[in-house]
Amino acid sequence: MISRATTESRADLARRLISLTDLTSLNESDDARSVDALAALACAAPVRPAAVCLWPRLITHAVRALRGRGIPICAVANFPAGADSPATAAAETAAAIAAGAAEVDVVFPYRAFLAGDSQAGLHLVRACREACGARAVLKVILETGQLGAPGNIRRAAELAVDGGAHFLKTSTGKTHPAATPDAASVLIEVIAEAQRRGHAIGFKASGGIRTIDDAQVYLALYEAKIGAQSASAATFRIGASTLFKELMAAVGA
Repeated sequence: MISRATTESRADLARRLISLTDLTSLNESDDARSVDALAALACAAPVRPAAVCLWPRLITHAVRALRGRGIPICAVANFPAGADSPATAAAETAAAIAAGAAEVDVVFPYRAFLAGDSQAGLHLVRACREACGARAVLKVILETGQLGAPGNIRRAAELAVDGGAHFLKTSTGKTHPAATPDAASVLIEVIAEAQRRGHAIGFKASGGIRTIDDAQVYLALYEAKIGAQSASAATFRIGASTLFKELMAAVGA
């Protein structure tokens, strides 16, 4: 039988994870009705989720659905392919912000990087950061499962940091493997090194994170390196959809 203390501890963890979650829907079939359902789920949570993440074409509807709720809207850009055109990615970023997005998750041009173009990522992230200005948070999706080797992940992450990323994110969730603890550890180490140089960079784990136990692995990795209780919505995110329902059940919502 689970003790009362254990139940409360898991419920407390679930509440904390809700506050760190980007509640996400990036299905090709998403439409106004799916945005309404996502918004209703976000608004029913006992604590506010970090953001709602969706396709740029649905931002305007999401703004209406979430008006007055204080939940930021996050949109994807250069997604999911990770093309290597800084101008196109920056234009998508700027359009998302103009439509009402407070955060943009842009895909790093990982294919160009793997083909030997080490500067494509730097230029693209820099262009998107310029498009964000002081108006929006820029999260850079490294697609770590495709980058593969730890050295590739590290170098791509360093380029994203140099380009001005506010967050480093593991995956789109559209390729396999998606997030892994090993890849996350590399990103968190790059973040720790950036912090030692005075640069505040956040971390987002996304792709295949479906249970509280999955999410707790990434939270523990982050706080083991950055510091106990250091994770907040400003520094740490989990990108998920299936997970959110388990979190809600754990807090009795």
